Amino acid sequence: MPPNVSDFEQEATSIDGLLLLRSKQVTDERGTVRELYRKSVFQSLGDGSLSVPRQVNLTSSGLGAIRGLHGEDMTKLVGVAAGRAFGAYLDARPGSGSFGTLLTLELEPGMQVLVPSGVCNGFQAVSEGCLYLYCFDAEWAPTMAGVAVSPLDPDLSIPWPLAIDRGNRALISEKDATLPNFADLGLHRELVN
Repeated sequence: MPPNVSDFEQEATSIDGLLLLRSKQVTDERGTVRELYRKSVFQSLGDGSLSVPRQVNLTSSGLGAIRGLHGEDMTKLVGVAAGRAFGAYLDARPGSGSFGTLLTLELEPGMQVLVPSGVCNGFQAVSEGCLYLYCFDAEWAPTMAGVAVSPLDPDLSIPWPLAIDRGNRALISEKDATLPNFADLGLHRELVN
């Protein structure tokens, strides 16, 4: 049987600069090969793209665990290497035309999200063995600029698929459980003339 080839695809979203990507994939009797990053393809996406990864992390999360919402001053390419996740993205860039927009996506292997600097990224593992891949265009540091928002902010009303117990550290870290709500950050949209 000849291999089944799916080409790279990109789709704009309701958040300026945040792209939903589908990896080039080749599937045959042995399984699937996914092209997670090709410099020439990502350079063709234009400004704000991930031109050179400086750090790559792989997170293993138990069923129902939440990580985020973190909007560091770096571009991220995120996706699921195994399992499934429910992604949440919040535009926290005051000068952006989509400031305050929340987008949620169901993620599975072969899907990636290009997250611009200043857009908050978070996810919930909705399967056992969820492996979430992060590629950054800068090395993470505890003092780096950026913003973080509570994933449990009642005003955002993120429709997390699985129930979250704020006190259960297997589901949410102390740090994420105590992050401020979006409205409490004091961010204001800059008026553009």
